[in-house]
Amino acid sequence: MTSPTPCRCHNPGGLAGTCGNSALPARGAVRNGLDGVFDLQKCFGRVKDMRSRYYRIVRKLSQFRCYSSFQYEPLLLRDTWEPVVGLEIHAQISSVTKLFTRVATAFGAPPNTQVGIFEAAHPGTLPVLNKRCVEAGIKTALALGASINKVSCFDRKHYFYPDLPAGYQITQSEQPLASNGRLEFHVNIGGRYHRQTVDLVQLQLEEDSGKSIHDMDNNRVLIDLNRAGQPLMELVFSPNLRSGEEAAAMVKEVAHILTTVKTCDCHMHEGSLRVDANISVHKVGEPLGTRTEVKNIGSLQALERAVNFEINRQMDILESGGTVNSETRSFDVFTNETISMRDKEVTHDYRFMPEPNLLPLRLHDSAEKNCKFDGSLDIDVIRASMPELPEATRQRLIKEYGLNLETVIRLMSQAGALEYFMGVMSEVHRSPVLICNLLFNDLTRILNIINADITSSPLSQSAFGELVDLRQSDSISSNVVQEIIKLICIEKDARTPKQIVLDNDWMMVSDKAVLDGIVEMVLTENPKMVNQYQRQQSKKKKKTVQALNEMVRQASGNKANMSIVHNIILKKLET
Repeated sequence: MTSPTPCRCHNPGGLAGTCGNSALPARGAVRNGLDGVFDLQKCFGRVKDMRSRYYRIVRKLSQFRCYSSFQYEPLLLRDTWEPVVGLEIHAQISSVTKLFTRVATAFGAPPNTQVGIFEAAHPGTLPVLNKRCVEAGIKTALALGASINKVSCFDRKHYFYPDLPAGYQITQSEQPLASNGRLEFHVNIGGRYHRQTVDLVQLQLEEDSGKSIHDMDNNRVLIDLNRAGQPLMELVFSPNLRSGEEAAAMVKEVAHILTTVKTCDCHMHEGSLRVDANISVHKVGEPLGTRTEVKNIGSLQALERAVNFEINRQMDILESGGTVNSETRSFDVFTNETISMRDKEVTHDYRFMPEPNLLPLRLHDSAEKNCKFDGSLDIDVIRASMPELPEATRQRLIKEYGLNLETVIRLMSQAGALEYFMGVMSEVHRSPVLICNLLFNDLTRILNIINADITSSPLSQSAFGELVDLRQSDSISSNVVQEIIKLICIEKDARTPKQIVLDNDWMMVSDKAVLDGIVEMVLTENPKMVNQYQRQQSKKKKKTVQALNEMVRQASGNKANMSIVHNIILKKLET
């Protein structure tokens, strides 16, 4: 008895007739045309199953240390699944004292050295609201386009944990400082930017808790109360996001806004900006799925990976017929996985109650008609002190300087780049596009070699401006620009760019008569290349011209203006 013929339609290891496609002939019969009509419709009906199995294997592999190779996979929204991601951001307010006391807030102080009697929950101590923190909350709300509530109240949120001595946290639950805001930001997917929008549900002021330090070696938990009472703004956003890339881009824009209005330094490595991500997956058109929360994510990269991993994890569970548990998880930056911390199936009763020791916070807006001026702070005064916001700056740079969006985003994202650019642009005749090209393509590359950034660049703004002038006037070539930057930044040459050019005789030759003579000499010395050009097709002609350009460059000692040389060569070859 002969063995079954292997099936080649979709499964190299399968057998003919076992895939449900009994009309499919054996491979040899198809090649020789012996079995009649090939049933393509049934075969291609299996392509979707192939694709699903392949990406399931890829996702399984992505759970190992090589996960970063797959985290940007655009097929996260496979089949009909749709992720839903909502973020809560805890931003520590830039204040020298805590929210309800005059205790210092300096980062890095020895444990339990910045603790007052109120944070330690001594009986009889009362909170006094920090005016600076209220102003910071109002500024942030204005920057996010939120409606500021004229009356807001503080509440007690009860839960028992060792790093919360009072047994409750003072926060704003029912009547927050602001609500109904809106944030627009740009997301870079595959090198292309698109605009995304997310709603701000509410902004509330609250105090932070202490810090628990788990000493696993001695099987104990240590408590540091330095962080207790630190002033926080909690920003709750609607679940409008769909991927880790969007989540990271949103937090980056929020951090840019907060640093611009100077309400938070956004040092995520110090914990002054922490993110909680709420993630669920559901079929399109069906109710939302069970939500999990990934707590205390401390970097943009970790946020992106955590969200994408959790989306993949939930899709795998649901596709295999399982159910997603409602739970709190954390992200392990070493394994790039989320880890279960505690179950959330049972809803916690925080027993919210009004804070009896704090009166309602009342504000007024003198810009409104019939303002009664009955609040402790004037919103319009704070509004008048607002700086230009990042999106307004982007639009201004695009309009005034003709830069594209990608360049503007890079200018504003790289520390010190915008200030450096504006300093060089003090001379209005300079080309903004040329400045950005030299800044990012030449200067930044050299600074990376010496482990420096733009804020500490050895090449001053005035020297860089002089370099731009020389290049813009075609006095020097792009290669000379790089050599000058190397001399100043790496070899610490104290001369100005113009002095370096003159001392080394690096001025570019732009005289057409001189260049015509050099080109004529090169063409005379290479008659074979000239003859080849006449017989070649257009693609090969380009390579010949490039080779001749390089010969002229070398013959001129790297001084020739190559744009003029190129035109001269083409003209001579075509005549």
